[in-house]
Amino acid sequence: MLTLKFIQENKETVIERLKVKRFDAAAVVENIIELDNNRKSTQSEVDQQQSEMNSLSKEIGMLFKQGKAEEANVAKSKTAELKENIKSLNTKLNEINTQLDAELVKLPNIPHPTVPEGNSDEDNQVEKTCDANIPELGEGKLPHWELIKKYDIIDFELGTKIAGAGFPVYKGKGARLQRALINFFLDEGQKAGYNEVLPPILVNEASGFGTGQLPDKEGMMYHATADNLYLIPTAEVPVTNIYRDEVVKEEDLPLKTMAYTPCFRREAGSWGAHVRGLNRLHQFDKVEIVQISHPDKSYEALDGMVAHVENLVNKLGLPYRLLRLCGGDISFTSALTFDFEVFSAAQERWLEVSSVSNFENYQANRLKCRYKGKDMKKPELAHTLNGSALAVPRILAAILENNQTADGIKIPEVLVPYTGFDMIN
Repeated sequence: MLTLKFIQENKETVIERLKVKRFDAAAVVENIIELDNNRKSTQSEVDQQQSEMNSLSKEIGMLFKQGKAEEANVAKSKTAELKENIKSLNTKLNEINTQLDAELVKLPNIPHPTVPEGNSDEDNQVEKTCDANIPELGEGKLPHWELIKKYDIIDFELGTKIAGAGFPVYKGKGARLQRALINFFLDEGQKAGYNEVLPPILVNEASGFGTGQLPDKEGMMYHATADNLYLIPTAEVPVTNIYRDEVVKEEDLPLKTMAYTPCFRREAGSWGAHVRGLNRLHQFDKVEIVQISHPDKSYEALDGMVAHVENLVNKLGLPYRLLRLCGGDISFTSALTFDFEVFSAAQERWLEVSSVSNFENYQANRLKCRYKGKDMKKPELAHTLNGSALAVPRILAAILENNQTADGIKIPEVLVPYTGFDMIN
């Protein structure tokens, strides 16, 4: 969330910049400033009366020693009165802090100045298109949901029997290709300097709050109510929360971490070609990269993460384009996001396969993720970034569709050492 200091010092900027995200912040900002001013004045009263009570407490002992019992008793009565006042003021202060926290989480992150205007994904800015290798498949081309049946590599009906719609079962070469992609992404991440972790796929409320999924996006997540835990929508949540309530050394930045996890999302659709097959699932596999960065270097880090994802899709031989998300499409917590889309030749459409984002200090403020240098008097908020590197299902869909031939589906050369086969037939 935005810091109180930033909101107080940049009131008009906050209101104007959040209009880019199609968010009317004026009333919320006014409430925050009013509550913060009330908090400060109430805290000042508490401090003043606490100081007075401390002075009186010292004075009482001296008065009794001097034999001035009557004056001492008057001071004791005043002390009791101050104690009750302080108790009442602290109750008021807690109420103000609760209201302030509730208002602060309503404000989205400030979009970076380069975020374009726009209302939806149709207004996203195309930064780069690499489509020279879009294949000419001809009239007999099949979408991936037909190919997986033809070669018996993914079974949606069996997944529905076991769990429900949106939970496919990968079989034989389909399962091996899935595993090959995961291992390829992890190996490439290791080459790029990312430290691999294998985190829990269930998280608590504090973790969901830290990265911005809670309190208002719980409807998108599977909730294990008996233990009040949530199945992760992305490894961003557990990996970023490794650094919750931590102060890291400035010289250790950037901290580069990656994880493979299954991901779970309740909002997956169940109708229409755009959500058919692997296009949208309730459960899917993904490799996530996360960086904890020095604020002065986070956009340099973002460029590096974008380049890393671009390297992956290039090595897979997939046509792709890079988009800068507009204000109406960027997430609540992000300052700047780039999306990668690959072209799915049988569907004849672009499929989003990665989002790479800089959250600046928005998540770090919720997480209390800070850094401290040798010459710094106190810790400061770090910047957090993350990106899909990559989400498997749509990459798999594009590989199946783009590489179909009369003899079967050709496996990208870079994956053959991982699969142990070069064709699905």
